[in-house]
Amino acid sequence: MDNKLRALAVYLPQFHPIPENDLWWGKGFTEWRNVVKGKTIVKGQYQPHLPGELGFYDLRIPEIREQQADLAKKSGIYGFCYYHYWFNGKRLLERPLNEVLESGKPDFPFCVCWANENWSRNWDGRTKDMLMEQNYSKQDDIDHITYLCKEVFSDKRYITVDGKPVFIIYRPSLFPNIKETTETWRNEAKKYGFNDLYLVFFWSFDSGIEPMSIGFDAAAQFTPNKMGFVRKKAIASELIRKLGVFAPVRSKYLVIDYKEVVDYYKNFEFPENFTLYPCVTPMWDNYVRRREKGGMVLTNSTPEKYKEWLENICKRWKPQSEDENFVFINAWNEWAEGNHLEPCEKWGTKYLDATKEVLVKED
Repeated sequence: MDNKLRALAVYLPQFHPIPENDLWWGKGFTEWRNVVKGKTIVKGQYQPHLPGELGFYDLRIPEIREQQADLAKKSGIYGFCYYHYWFNGKRLLERPLNEVLESGKPDFPFCVCWANENWSRNWDGRTKDMLMEQNYSKQDDIDHITYLCKEVFSDKRYITVDGKPVFIIYRPSLFPNIKETTETWRNEAKKYGFNDLYLVFFWSFDSGIEPMSIGFDAAAQFTPNKMGFVRKKAIASELIRKLGVFAPVRSKYLVIDYKEVVDYYKNFEFPENFTLYPCVTPMWDNYVRRREKGGMVLTNSTPEKYKEWLENICKRWKPQSEDENFVFINAWNEWAEGNHLEPCEKWGTKYLDATKEVLVKED
């Protein structure tokens, strides 16, 4: 692997049953239940996304987690960025990471991203139907970072920058006073022997915010969401819906050719006054999660086009320092968003092969 860059793949743990999902969605629910409902509704769309060599896996099985890490490592991925779900001390989908921490396996670097939104029926597009709410407070800031420092950040596999654990936040703007929260987190972390934290947020819903202004060290793109031409196309799509130009089934969805996305990001100008980590997306189609409300479909994605994007980013983007050298890949296994590096029935390992061709340099 090119020693100048560390590629982090965003990792979803929603592939094992939990009591809450049993209650909300029906006994035995996992993300696979959404995945198998995929169907093609527009030309150039790839549906359904069906798994390849790992099958319809259950993340309670240690061998699956080992296989995932092995595939990632061989492809040049440095580590996983696990989604972390915390609601005032209540954690959801925590078992895979708990078992990674307890067992010491797989021996593969990782960090966590707090998916700090309210838990709503977003899985099927009904975002206003609240299932579990976030309630922010000073005490919760302390309780949360205490748990992370004691149980997660202290793991020898945990990813750091200059010895500082990397902690990623999905949406900082949802906090009542995020700068106060980041100050609390940093102060508490020092009590547990860390010289500081390295705080990053995803530049998606909160794009345009400069990290230092809210107490963060850096931001990271979260492609393809909320960026440039996607917003413009969303506005145009809404106008089309109102005019009734398309048939109803298509009019729900924002449809963009994947090549347009690649071309946009190949010419994206990174800011000079703060660190914004690049991110690439193998493909995207959240139709199966957003059947009622509509979503975004990237059509005609291929491993070759993905490789072109990743290669361009790796050549253009210059790390701020030896340790501030991340490139994000969204995502490792977002199957219900049609967004994964994991092998699938259509492409096999070709997306992983493309990743390896860019990231792994032969001696």
